[in-house]
Amino acid sequence: MDNFEQRWLDTENMLRERFGKVPDMEGILFLIGVNELGKMPRRKFSKEQKQDLMHIAVCTLLSQLGCYEYAGRDDDGWPHFNAIAPPPVQDMAAQERMLRECAVTYFGM
Repeated sequence: MDNFEQRWLDTENMLRERFGKVPDMEGILFLIGVNELGKMPRRKFSKEQKQDLMHIAVCTLLSQLGCYEYAGRDDDGWPHFNAIAPPPVQDMAAQERMLRECAVTYFGM
């Protein structure tokens, strides 16, 4: 097993311990987005807000690769990013692996 695969398993185990199950990639992106949004009173997010949270997560993860940079927060406290460079064009499997690699780094594994 290569180093990435072990680090991904460690990430999944950490998520399982914390949440009782391993979320799928959308769930992981949602968790990262909520984390980046910061502490807010518990509330339900609209479908659009959930999509925005996943976008925040993707921008956060791809900022590790120099594709985005943090631009600040709007008046409602939502983080915004500026696109710096397009992510490498890849097939879906390669894109998911790229996001997983960034998520492993995000979670400190």
